[in-house]
Amino acid sequence: MLFGDLLRVTVLLIAGVATALGSISILTASSDGDTTALIVAAAWWLIAAIIGTWLGRSPHAAEAMSRALAEARTATSLPVESPSRIALGRLWPIGAFALTAGGLALAFPPVAVIGAGYAISVALIWRRREAAVTAIEERDGVRFYVEPSG
Repeated sequence: MLFGDLLRVTVLLIAGVATALGSISILTASSDGDTTALIVAAAWWLIAAIIGTWLGRSPHAAEAMSRALAEARTATSLPVESPSRIALGRLWPIGAFALTAGGLALAFPPVAVIGAGYAISVALIWRRREAAVTAIEERDGVRFYVEPSG
């Protein structure tokens, strides 16, 4: 699996988790008639979006990816496993986070609010990393692939 594709899938998956947790938060708060919780949630999500946008700027993304790609090793063959298996092996913690936060939100609704804000900020921080990897690949004439996790 191409490294850039894994980064793109990661951002989309985290954004989906943010949407799901945000929906759970809104449904829980509106069914309870708790407008204070909705206002606090909106404020936290706005702060998380501002932080994510600031930390996800292009210079930060290029710097974060340059360190990771500098440690890449040369291989003469492509990974034998399918891209979907590699992605599942690398991204299962995101699904576990979503299920845990969503499950806890049934008993403690603020957990979904906090989890949604966290997911918003992470998705925005990581949004430009795929473009940084593509730029490095084009500059150096190489392709970066992800190996299956151990």
